[in-house]
Amino acid sequence: MTGQDEIRRRIEALVEGIEAKDLRALEGAYAPDVVSFDVEPPLQHVGVAAKLRNWAKVFEAFEKVTYELRDLTLTVGDGVAFGHGLGRLSGTLANGAAAGGMWVRATFCFSRIDGEWLIVHDQVSVPFDLATGKGVTDLQP
Repeated sequence: MTGQDEIRRRIEALVEGIEAKDLRALEGAYAPDVVSFDVEPPLQHVGVAAKLRNWAKVFEAFEKVTYELRDLTLTVGDGVAFGHGLGRLSGTLANGAAAGGMWVRATFCFSRIDGEWLIVHDQVSVPFDLATGKGVTDLQP
């Protein structure tokens, strides 16, 4: 299996973990010292525990979670790799309301640690309107 195949499988497992609302499965995808630039404040979340707290908030808000990742492009070197694509978290909220979600830009940086490709950095962002300073959350791929 190539590095690209291993990373794609890692991302597939990450999506499966999100949809199963399985924090333990997600923990295995991240390096212990992962730095995450998520859509939620603060500017950065450092460490796997901080990243998992963000996911726990999502899992509390949603009864059922769906995650879609489109247009994933990977570049893989000997010990580091990066990828980018478009992601959308949607599903059914805890109150029963449907949530269609919004498309975000997602970037993943990997390092091969003890033979495993782990996420050492991720970033999720939305574009913003320069005139209003507000995020644009209704764009479609």
